[in-house]
Amino acid sequence: MFYHDRRLQYKVRVDKPNPAFARMLQQAIGGIEGEIRVCLQYLFQAWGNRGPVKYKNMLLETGTEEIGHIEMLATAVALNLEGATSSLKDEIVGANPVVGAVMGGMDPRHFLSSGLAAMAVDANGVPFNGSWVVGSGNLAADMHANVMAESTGRVLATRLWEATDDPGMKDMLAFLIARDTMHQNQWMAVLEELGGVANNHPIPNSFPQAEENQQFNYAFVTTNIYRDQEAFGRWAEGPSIDGKGTFQMVPGEPLGDIPILPPPAPEGHAQVEQMTGAEGSGLINKIKNAL
Repeated sequence: MFYHDRRLQYKVRVDKPNPAFARMLQQAIGGIEGEIRVCLQYLFQAWGNRGPVKYKNMLLETGTEEIGHIEMLATAVALNLEGATSSLKDEIVGANPVVGAVMGGMDPRHFLSSGLAAMAVDANGVPFNGSWVVGSGNLAADMHANVMAESTGRVLATRLWEATDDPGMKDMLAFLIARDTMHQNQWMAVLEELGGVANNHPIPNSFPQAEENQQFNYAFVTTNIYRDQEAFGRWAEGPSIDGKGTFQMVPGEPLGDIPILPPPAPEGHAQVEQMTGAEGSGLINKIKNAL
């Protein structure tokens, strides 16, 4: 169960309402880098967690904190939309027929659909996509996904910080940026506690590496037809990062055959000419002869 405190986790102050900035803040709510994503990601990882309970509890606490961040941003959107109705009316009765200019950068749905409130959408009005939520059931894999989520979220927050000159908004974003810093370090601390790169990788570390194709498990395959090694780097020579192999650069080359599919299934109702496979066989033979 969850409890709610009516007070915000951190103060939200808007000195000069800006509907265009409200639209930009939507990315931090419902965008792929946003707080709904990390909130649900941590909560679903927690709800499905199997293993030491401390990881479940940590994820629950952080996911719950992220609900508070959504609340802060939703409040900031609403405050930035203050007064938007009157300015909107003035623009609509003006001479400018272009909707984008009429709205002055504001998302029309902030007025038409939500009554000057935040929505579960990104800056373009696209609804939040639950497929962005990562919860694999593998703790190490999830921690890497969480570092990525917090990293892109921090990039977004810093760009929003640069995009506003409102002192209140800068202060709120500075707080969110700080929390992103902590959470990045938090997830990396879990990876360290699990044993670091040498113990965690490759993920999952429960699969026996003896079953891998030993010729390719530490090979960087170059598909550059010029073979000039422009992609050569740390990943192409020397000991692997997990300490269990040696990197090498190998040329990409086809090791399989040309795929030949059987004729279509009759119940699939392809064309009659497809059913025999005659044309297909001829084409395959032409390709083989050309090679």
